[in-house]
Amino acid sequence: MKNQSLKRVVLTSSSSTVRIRDDFDPNIPLDESVWTSVELCNRFQVWYALSKTLAEQAAWKFCEENGIDLVTVLPSFLVGPSLPPDLCSTASDVLGLLKGETEKFQWHGQMGYVHIDDVASTHILVFEHEAAGGRYICSSNVVSLEELVSFLSARYPSLPIPKRFEKLNRLHYDFDTSKIKSLGLKFKSLEEMFDDCIASFVEKGYLSHVVTSQ
Repeated sequence: MKNQSLKRVVLTSSSSTVRIRDDFDPNIPLDESVWTSVELCNRFQVWYALSKTLAEQAAWKFCEENGIDLVTVLPSFLVGPSLPPDLCSTASDVLGLLKGETEKFQWHGQMGYVHIDDVASTHILVFEHEAAGGRYICSSNVVSLEELVSFLSARYPSLPIPKRFEKLNRLHYDFDTSKIKSLGLKFKSLEEMFDDCIASFVEKGYLSHVVTSQ
């Protein structure tokens, strides 16, 4: 039996449903009209992006067939305070990088980053804004791994941030986030993301006191 009070469904997808392609112009930011290549994911065994892409496509098909008003949010890599007592895989990867590990982030290469608060705000905006519709990329900064560790090393000089990573041969990309910005979202900065994330790690005992260079 259908719930007559249900007005809209907001699905959390991923920016990985957009950025895994090898046929785009790196000078043109990727927008919500772009879909990750299923063939490319299968060829290079990019299972996370493949699963997210197939899941979102299935959701769109189901909602179109059943007359459901669907909106999808496509966050990039989430950074910020951690609420659960145990760290999720994303937070664990960030903690490892801050402690000098290279294994997990080696494969990130160029990546979009976003504050977890902005992802929560995006969900509220697209749910409440009557004119909202379709897909919404949610990403504040797209930076290379080299740019990220350079920023982290300068801002948090007391942390053993790794400085050497294997160079990955991947296309440069950026995201066009004008669609969610048109609903009033203002993204937090890379500094705010990692300041809040590190403060959370310190509070939970994962890191000792961290010196920040303002």
